Amino acid sequence: MARTPQPPAPAQIDPAEAHRLTVAGEAVLLDVREPAEHAELHAPGAVLVPLGGLGGTSGLDAVRAAGGGRPVLAVCRSGSRSQTATDLLNAHGVPAVNVAGGMRDWLRAGLPVHRGECRCGGAI
Repeated sequence: MARTPQPPAPAQIDPAEAHRLTVAGEAVLLDVREPAEHAELHAPGAVLVPLGGLGGTSGLDAVRAAGGGRPVLAVCRSGSRSQTATDLLNAHGVPAVNVAGGMRDWLRAGLPVHRGECRCGGAI
């Protein structure tokens, strides 16, 4: 029996949908900003792996482990670094989607954030 081709995964996802998927446990939110940016403000439950840490095997393995087979939704401040991270992850076989507009649009959408010290497990 022939398989029906699946449409390609979206290149980007809006912050509200990213929040819905992460709260439902259907995806993991990957914050690719620097630790100081994350400590200042981050989405609840976001896993911190700075973009620079994704270049090596240990960073990719950490993302795979955090994702547990779920899609990865990459977020940064504006969506630029997270797009780079998404491209890198997909190239290494880790299904990833960019959160459009990053934390700026997350805030504009009125979605929850933690301010101050990380209460979500810290960096990987």
